Amino acid sequence: MEIKIDDLSGNAVAILLEEHMDGMKQHSPLESIHALDLDELKKQEITFWSVWEHDELLGCGALKELDKEHGEVKSMRTSSQHLRKGVAKLVLQHIMDEARRRGYKRLSLETGSMEAFEPARTLYISFGFHYCKPFDDYIEDENSVFMTKVL
Repeated sequence: MEIKIDDLSGNAVAILLEEHMDGMKQHSPLESIHALDLDELKKQEITFWSVWEHDELLGCGALKELDKEHGEVKSMRTSSQHLRKGVAKLVLQHIMDEARRRGYKRLSLETGSMEAFEPARTLYISFGFHYCKPFDDYIEDENSVFMTKVL
């Protein structure tokens, strides 16, 4: 598997992000969806990576700079054809390594509170994230959980 910075111009990435947004809409009320669209992911404070095996897209993830010491994990998604192959672990480790390289002292994220998001929460806990209060511009929401990790 190869992780590379992605400019979000490819069709495969657009399809995966559509799958990501469709999954969010299936399991979360619209007002509780915090997934970013293609244009939002192209903002300067966000670095987006895609994971490839040969010419096949396996997954993606992004890191948003909240400030010089705090980053946010965004757009973590594994293609439905490649679940349980270690893609999410690889992406999360890559994001954490990059956050440390940048000198961030904290890495945070928001994910869903519903059963469908249990695998994601389990992954984040296995990497040392713990539950926290809302951060940045987030507000309390019964459909969201917030997690953070000191780096």
